Amino acid sequence: MTDLEKHVRQVAVLVETEDSWGCSVIRGIADYSQDHGHWNLLIDPRDHEQRSALPDLWTGDGIIARIGSRMQLDQIRDRSVPTVNVDTIFEGLDGIYDVITDDAERAEIALAHLRDRGFEQFAFFAPPSRQYSPKRGRAFTTAVRQAGFDCREYKPGYRVGRKIGWEEQQRRVNRWLLSLPRPVAVFTVDAHRGRQLAEICYLSGIRVPDEVAILAGDTDELMCDVCTPPLSSVAVAGRRIGYEAATLLAGMMQGETPPHEPYMVPPQGIVSRQSTDILAIDDDMVVRALRFIQAHAFHDIAVKDILREVPVSRRSLEIQFQHYLGRSPAEEIRRVRLEKGQELLARSEMSIGEIALACGFANATRFGVAFRKRFGLTPLAYRKQLVRSTL
Repeated sequence: MTDLEKHVRQVAVLVETEDSWGCSVIRGIADYSQDHGHWNLLIDPRDHEQRSALPDLWTGDGIIARIGSRMQLDQIRDRSVPTVNVDTIFEGLDGIYDVITDDAERAEIALAHLRDRGFEQFAFFAPPSRQYSPKRGRAFTTAVRQAGFDCREYKPGYRVGRKIGWEEQQRRVNRWLLSLPRPVAVFTVDAHRGRQLAEICYLSGIRVPDEVAILAGDTDELMCDVCTPPLSSVAVAGRRIGYEAATLLAGMMQGETPPHEPYMVPPQGIVSRQSTDILAIDDDMVVRALRFIQAHAFHDIAVKDILREVPVSRRSLEIQFQHYLGRSPAEEIRRVRLEKGQELLARSEMSIGEIALACGFANATRFGVAFRKRFGLTPLAYRKQLVRSTL
């Protein structure tokens, strides 16, 4: 055996490959492996019942896992090797270290997206399941209530593990939907549950997004794209989670002491699709003004241009914007421009100056000042952070 072969780490990756999130986490782990020593990765091993499990004869150096069951946890602990967990189903376990999505930040991003569309009625949908932690729902309901609104939760009256047929589940969900105020914005625990909710709305004659807007708590590209209508979702930084988990595991395998606190990775933002493409505001004047801003914000417009489109006094427009959105028309113009700037920084190779002009700012300096005030980073620092998150 060569010296190189002696130093190849054997790492088990117990992360499912059935969805976009799992694949992106694995891609991040593979990126780290390719950059720092070419680990031998055992990807998504299964037992005879197709459950995620370590092979009996596997002897390796470390594990990265989405720990989802007590059986899996016991298997991992029996191996007594450094382990990093990448999900919150089992979190804060002794001797196992976490690199996970920041649920509080996910909730804030989701709520901001829905509030920007004028929603004041909110709900959270997560049928009882062992596939996700209740922490995600608690973070969203807490954020909604701290903002001064109520959040209706789906509580069907049965425990985790009970098998419910498709027709019975549809009846329970439909009954819950009919109890909600309209229009309502529903945050679903993940994309699979978002697609399920959209299907039940369709079969029940409930219009999405006109009556019920749906935002999924994570992004599965296939589920979001094939949903009717296409499903808006939170873009979770799965690839960065994988890379950071691998970085932490590498240190642990070299004898380093990991941090006591979990490594929290913020989501990348919202992927906006048709399921939230609505302005849930019952004031025609405000809706017309918002539509004008959305259509013209990237040109050289100011509040006076809105007033030519919406013939009301500036004071009246300011009062109504504060009432429905909590910000002024000028702030809304700036918000739309900066969100466009975020998108272009993430998805294009344009220079900062080109992005500034494309978003309606006079120059890169003004764009940079406004961007830093809103997001706490300069445009260049934000772009570098995004590059790191996709390593």
